[in-house]
Amino acid sequence: MNLKYLFYTCILFLFGQIGVWFQLNSQFIWDWAKKNPLLLTILGLPFTYLFILATSFGQKAFDGLLWPQRFLGFSIGIIIYGILTYFILDEGISTKTLVSLTLAFLIILVQVLMK
Repeated sequence: MNLKYLFYTCILFLFGQIGVWFQLNSQFIWDWAKKNPLLLTILGLPFTYLFILATSFGQKAFDGLLWPQRFLGFSIGIIIYGILTYFILDEGISTKTLVSLTLAFLIILVQVLMK
């Protein structure tokens, strides 16, 4: 495993997931976003590029394998979604959600630590 590429992968997935969260959920925060879904669609292009780069770095980080970086991106997305939804939309974290977030974190550990 190449730690440099793993770091790049995680950072790109992190920023991509934050961007997509705002792209999808800004309609619940700002009126202009609710009225301009096409603009939000276009603003999503940079996040798509981040995911493409993250996938490329992830493939290098995991010695050519695609599954580990896919699970990593998914799990980072679940964690980011939970954090931003809690803090920005003030939606509480139920026991079911907490268990799911814990499982997402465990998926990251499995993909990074197990051979």
